[in-house]
Amino acid sequence: MRLVLYEPDIPQNTGALLRLAACLDLPVDIIEPCGFFLDDKRMRRAAMDYLDRVAVTRHSSWPAYQAAATGRLVLLTTAAVDRYVDFQFRPEDNVMVGRESAGVPNAVHAAADARLRLPMAPGLRSINVALAAAMVLGEALRQTNLFPEGPA
Repeated sequence: MRLVLYEPDIPQNTGALLRLAACLDLPVDIIEPCGFFLDDKRMRRAAMDYLDRVAVTRHSSWPAYQAAATGRLVLLTTAAVDRYVDFQFRPEDNVMVGRESAGVPNAVHAAADARLRLPMAPGLRSINVALAAAMVLGEALRQTNLFPEGPA
């Protein structure tokens, strides 16, 4: 399982996501361009000393990512009909979050093998991208028994 960040534009969220991935022992793919430099001090502050503990692969573009990716692409999006709690995750899934400011373009939506949403109270738009990823990855790892400590 992998976490995929599509053109992230808030360094603090990216730092939090990298820290999450380090703690969950998940590799991360970052699809560029980013809305900040990857050595941004705000990102490093959010990631703390966990940056050395996460395997990050940078991709120069969406086509470059597509050429390298294996497994299913599972997109988290507010435009989805299916809820993540009803989805059957697989160990080879790539869980993608989009840009905080704009999500992902239609071409990425179309390429996704699954599009999932988080159940929310009516009238609210979205959950912070780092929190959304944490919720979904927790369920995905539970289903697949891929938590770093192994099965309970």
